[in-house]
Amino acid sequence: MKTRNVRNLKLKKMGTGVCFFILNFVFHIQEAAAMGGQTGTGEQPNMLVTMLPFVLMFVVMYFLIIRPQHKKQKDQQTMIDALKKGDKVVTSGGVHGTITNVKDKEGILVVQVAKDVQIEVSRGSITKVAQAKESKK
Repeated sequence: MKTRNVRNLKLKKMGTGVCFFILNFVFHIQEAAAMGGQTGTGEQPNMLVTMLPFVLMFVVMYFLIIRPQHKKQKDQQTMIDALKKGDKVVTSGGVHGTITNVKDKEGILVVQVAKDVQIEVSRGSITKVAQAKESKK
């Protein structure tokens, strides 16, 4: 868990530097287009030079925001799909318990939170698996 936080911190620092670099680069491209893009005949600057800053910003946003979010959602869905009887889980409400029954048709899990106390929760409300049951091989 600690390494993930350190990696995210490094990513944020790197992301800030990359954004600064790209914004600086875009500024220089626009400045160059303003200086040399217009000739005495009144020509418009090249369309590629005009669209390049927007394309670069989209690429940066994709790699710093959209892609990590999709990966996180994919990992969460994989974890939810792998839930089975005997796993110790934590719900989004902070309830700790052990899965005692899985109702696949309804997407409901029966979680035992104390002796003779069982609750039904939706699969989507599970935030993490505290301890997965070891399968016998």
